[in-house]
Amino acid sequence: MKEKIQKRLSDSKAARWTALFIVSFTMMCGYFLTDVMSPLENLLTTKGRVVYFTDDTSMPADSLIAKVRLFSAAEMLSEPDLTVEKLETGAKLQYCEAIGGKQVPVEKTISSVARGEGWSSTEYGFFSGAYGLINVFLLMLFFGGVILDKMGIRFTGIMSSGLMFAGALIKWYALATDFGGAQLFGMNMQVVLASAGFAIFGMGAEITGITVSKVIVKWFAGKELALAMGLQVAMARIGTALALAVSLPVARMMGNVSYPVLFGAILLCVGFGSYLVYCMMDRKEDASAEAIRMESGKKKEDGFKMSDLKQIFCSRGFWLINLLCLMFYAGVFPFLKFATKLMIFKYDVPESFAGLIPALLPFGTILLTPVFGSLYDRIGRGATLMIIGSVMLTAVHVLFALPIMNYWWFAVVVMIVLGIAFSLVPSAMWPSVPKIIPMKQLGSAYAIIFYIQNIGLTMVPWLIGWVIEHWATLRNEAGVITGYDYTAPMVIFAIFGVCAIVISLLLRAEDAKKHYGLQEANMKKS
Repeated sequence: MKEKIQKRLSDSKAARWTALFIVSFTMMCGYFLTDVMSPLENLLTTKGRVVYFTDDTSMPADSLIAKVRLFSAAEMLSEPDLTVEKLETGAKLQYCEAIGGKQVPVEKTISSVARGEGWSSTEYGFFSGAYGLINVFLLMLFFGGVILDKMGIRFTGIMSSGLMFAGALIKWYALATDFGGAQLFGMNMQVVLASAGFAIFGMGAEITGITVSKVIVKWFAGKELALAMGLQVAMARIGTALALAVSLPVARMMGNVSYPVLFGAILLCVGFGSYLVYCMMDRKEDASAEAIRMESGKKKEDGFKMSDLKQIFCSRGFWLINLLCLMFYAGVFPFLKFATKLMIFKYDVPESFAGLIPALLPFGTILLTPVFGSLYDRIGRGATLMIIGSVMLTAVHVLFALPIMNYWWFAVVVMIVLGIAFSLVPSAMWPSVPKIIPMKQLGSAYAIIFYIQNIGLTMVPWLIGWVIEHWATLRNEAGVITGYDYTAPMVIFAIFGVCAIVISLLLRAEDAKKHYGLQEANMKKS
């Protein structure tokens, strides 16, 4: 009986892996909503209704009606009684299309009609960057870390997952409502309200992220820590992959961009419930740990104090991890926001399939992040893994920037390489933080890292949206948009990769000097 009392709940493999699955599911739901709008950029930035055909091409409804009328006039046919409202699924229409420099008559069948919102690229970039607005400018992520260390995992997790759900509902309401021409602060009312919802959601999502990271360290310290973090990242990427793969088909089927967001809000409600289940397990873990402490007669550890922040701020290794996280993720997550349109206009991928190629990135991490995490647990070499991943990230963006191999299969290959890079760095970076910062300060440490990361996640989409609007948009003499040249945005992403390489090399040198143990295995040999 005494032996049972002296075992923590986390010593049970079944218990700790169950706890991991529960909190990872909550994060997976959050990641789905984070990226659910990425494949919808083309639909969001098209004014009026968009018509999708059975051959996986699309066209603004007004342009289609104009082409059908021109064709009828050229063929001496009676002018069709065709309006936007009369465009229906299954209707067959004839018009002329430029093929090989010649106008060729074509007949196409409508598969679906969806409503475009008419946002500009700058507005879409502002919306994408709104995710980190509250975290960055109101310092809520930093305060969230302090709350986590002071109030604990249960309180902070319930608060943050509730904020995610509330933000998702606001975002859905904004996209489901037609505000006409209403404006707020000189911007489209719909854009402002959707951005506000996304900002509230982002505040909750990032605080949930640091909470889940501390949960994993709590249950897996000295055990399969990197593997557990890798599996959590893998489940999060399942959410991202699902968002990239299904949001556009759902929006097309339902005729409105708000429905994928509604689906994400429902998922978040389920995720909130699952976290409540974890809280019961966490209470039992704390009780078992306290029983062991009292049995052994050990003194209770001092709690977190604000003065402990000095140790975090004075650590050079911690700041190098911070900067690496900023530069690496600036080259990945903002890229995903714009990747679908890149596939359409550079690699001529049909819009209905364009979101599937960026979805390869999270699918790759689902498989590889746990593998690299397990490798780090057993043999170490964490700093080396981060260097290799940063080099691969840079190579990928250079290849996307160069005007070569504009074929869909080449885009697939490059995206797979990016998926490998995206598995290498996080699998080594996140488990390295507890080697530099003590457990009682870990919530604040992760919060500062996520805060710095959010600066990039907020500013970079704004920058890229502005660059696309002013430097990458191709227009004819009449000022009509004819396409996009993504060279300049991809060069910017490549620069982030180069910075990540330099920082990871500095981190490797700092580890050799301070002996953090980044090159050592995580699992303790018994």
